[in-house]
Amino acid sequence: MNKIAASMILAAGLGGCTQDPGFVGVAGVREATAAEVGACAYISDIRMKPGVYGALADQGVKYARNKIMADARDGGANTVVFDPVTPGSDIYELHAVAYRC
Repeated sequence: MNKIAASMILAAGLGGCTQDPGFVGVAGVREATAAEVGACAYISDIRMKPGVYGALADQGVKYARNKIMADARDGGANTVVFDPVTPGSDIYELHAVAYRC
C-alpha cells in the first residue's frame, strides 16, 4: 500500500510541473531584437538566474527564459528583448526588457 501511495504522490507532483511555463513555454509573448521595439511601450526589466549549471545548463537557461517571458506576460507585456549572449559562454544571469507592442 505504501508503494501505491508514494507512486500517486510522485505522479501528482510531476503532473503539477507540466503546467509550469518554464517547462511548457509561454503563448502570446514573442522575442524580438532591440531594433524591433522602437515604437513599443516599456513595461519592465526582468532578471533571473538559471537554476542549474553544468550538464543541465542548457535546460536551465531555457527554463529561465520561459519564466522571464511568463513574468513579462503577467506584467502586461507581449514582447521581450533578451540581452545578447556570447555563444559558448557560461550564463549565470539572464536579463530581458519587456515591452507592450
